[in-house]
Amino acid sequence: MGLYLNPNEEAFKMGLNTEIYVDKSLVLSELNKLVFSQMNFLCMSRPRRFGKSLIGNLISAYYSKGCDTRAIFSQMKIGQMPNYDKYLNKFNVIKLDLNEWYQNAVSRENLLEEINETLREEFVRQFPQISFKESDNIAKCILKVYAEKDEKFVIIIDEYDVLIRERVPKSLFENYLAFLNGLFKGTTIRPAIALAYITGIIPIVRDKVQSKLNEFTEYTMLRPRQFAGMIGFTEEEVKELCEKYGIDYDECLRWYDGYRMSDTISVCNPLSIVTAILDREFDSYWSATGSFEVLRDYILMDFEGIRQDVIKMISGERVPVNVLKFQNTLESVNSKDNVFTYLIHLGYLAYNRAEKSCYIPNEEVRIEWINSIEDSADYKKVMEVVNASKKLLDDTINGNEEAVAKSLDAAHSEVTSPLTYNDEHCFQSAICLAYFYANTRYTLIKELPTGKGYADLVLIPFLPNIPALVVELKHNKSPESALQQIKDRNYCQALEGYYDNLLFVGINYDEKTKEHSCRIERVGKG
Repeated sequence: MGLYLNPNEEAFKMGLNTEIYVDKSLVLSELNKLVFSQMNFLCMSRPRRFGKSLIGNLISAYYSKGCDTRAIFSQMKIGQMPNYDKYLNKFNVIKLDLNEWYQNAVSRENLLEEINETLREEFVRQFPQISFKESDNIAKCILKVYAEKDEKFVIIIDEYDVLIRERVPKSLFENYLAFLNGLFKGTTIRPAIALAYITGIIPIVRDKVQSKLNEFTEYTMLRPRQFAGMIGFTEEEVKELCEKYGIDYDECLRWYDGYRMSDTISVCNPLSIVTAILDREFDSYWSATGSFEVLRDYILMDFEGIRQDVIKMISGERVPVNVLKFQNTLESVNSKDNVFTYLIHLGYLAYNRAEKSCYIPNEEVRIEWINSIEDSADYKKVMEVVNASKKLLDDTINGNEEAVAKSLDAAHSEVTSPLTYNDEHCFQSAICLAYFYANTRYTLIKELPTGKGYADLVLIPFLPNIPALVVELKHNKSPESALQQIKDRNYCQALEGYYDNLLFVGINYDEKTKEHSCRIERVGKG
């Protein structure tokens, strides 16, 4: 048993001993299917604080010969699967946290030499019958054990991409490529590795690094495949936690859900869920673990169309994105599409694969976006609309029609460019941005099917004693005609529970004057 070669299960047990632990051991069932196969090299990329390291500890505790974890895993979900112990504590495991090594290196220029030397010393201690040379790197040590003892290895590298993200000197980067090449490339060493599992924030770089890791199958925020629900908390897991700890499930999802991994699976950030439950307060926790300057630096880039799309996403819209051009390097962040793709990998955006669109996933991340543009001159007018949105909501509830119309004039001019000012879709985006503050009290639903058609915008309260709103938008007609359509098509049908406290809001936009008009009608006793 060593620190890096055949480590024990203590790191895994620390996770188990936390007050809130979600059993993700079924990931082992999927990994066991890949052991010894042509698909046994995996690269799992996820945003920070999504549980990658915890999964790495779990994998190590399951496969490592340095552990005796049968009693633990037999009681977990994996223990209920047939032949769950097929590879239990059967392999030599090498487990490295590359970020830890990089941050603590005596000399970062000699980082790879330090890793090789430390691992070689552990090989010498654990395999005293085998002769190792001082010049042997990890790959050669593995091959000697495989040749003499016919024992195979599981290799786990956490944060493999740290040297890419840190923009290290060229000499260190070249040494790193050689390190990867020796460890994973070649017909000789491949049979000695039963499973390789590397994690990072960004996927494998598509130029020099990919040539060293082209045998790895990638599981990303864009294409997670069978591991869609394995990293991060699924909605079902969050529901169980909310029921156990007496937390509002719907509010929890509003704050932390939204990362759509497949047609049926959406995941939440584990750190945020756990912290919200322990603190018994919904707040922005994930963003507190990093700097919003990372987000700001990219969305303030001067690429065509980026500002308009940022405004649309802040107002709740989805925007199209081409994720195929991004080369997974910071140098390739050279267009709007590449910026948004990079932000998907970082967790600041979510991706809808079917629609090929991206969006801000939840309230926690939306706050981060607002923080990132708050002091920017480029978004000064947008922030004025956002900051005025509380007054707009109050004016709407209080029936102040003239004030509502003037607020919408300001929002519409900010969301749209001169070429799209009269575009109906941009009109709806402007309305959603203007009602930004409503997200703290309402669930905003666009194009809600109800009655005999689709209501343009419905605001359903999740706080007590405030009215629900049905908003209908018209072009070049009248706000009265918008109100009449709400009634004629029975758009309030979906809000039966709010008939005693319901507002109809009719809004018209005149393309000639570029002005809005508004009529508000209260239904029920309010």
